[in-house]
Amino acid sequence: MDKIAKAIPLDNYRIEIQTTSGISGIFDVKPYLGGTAFKELLNEAYFRLVRPAHHGISWPHEQDFSADTIIYDIQNAQKSAPVDSANAAPLS
Repeated sequence: MDKIAKAIPLDNYRIEIQTTSGISGIFDVKPYLGGTAFKELLNEAYFRLVRPAHHGISWPHEQDFSADTIIYDIQNAQKSAPVDSANAAPLS
């Protein structure tokens, strides 16, 4: 199972992630903030206390996300990101 090696809090409830297998990207926590378990993360100072823990990330009051959830979200975000046409390879 992949582990989170780096979790750097960013603005707008996003976290820069690096896994032990080399997967990297931005994990957007906003879609999860509506649930009661994650309400405390709306406090930006508290949100910035995120740390890699076990096989995912966590905060001091035990809110957490598994590496599986994080990797799934990062990969889906990368698949649905718009292509930068200025840097896209020409079609053959």
